[in-house]
Amino acid sequence: MAETLPDRLSTDPDSPWFNEELLQRGVGIRFRGEEKTNVEEYCVSEGWVRVSMGKAVDRRGKPLTLKLTGTVEPYLREPGK
Repeated sequence: MAETLPDRLSTDPDSPWFNEELLQRGVGIRFRGEEKTNVEEYCVSEGWVRVSMGKAVDRRGKPLTLKLTGTVEPYLREPGK
């Protein structure tokens, strides 16, 4: 049975698109055909990802991000039980 991932997902606990259960299972992102490991948030329907910019943080301690547009393909690293 194929599991569907949400259209939008974030790693920020303050975000309305945060889903701890899915993130614990491991969500992988292929962006423009390349594996990305620094994705903070993604949206498949709008075709963008927010990637962290190194160790830089804003004044609230959240990572600085850059929004990139292109084809987004999320997948689960660990299948459900």
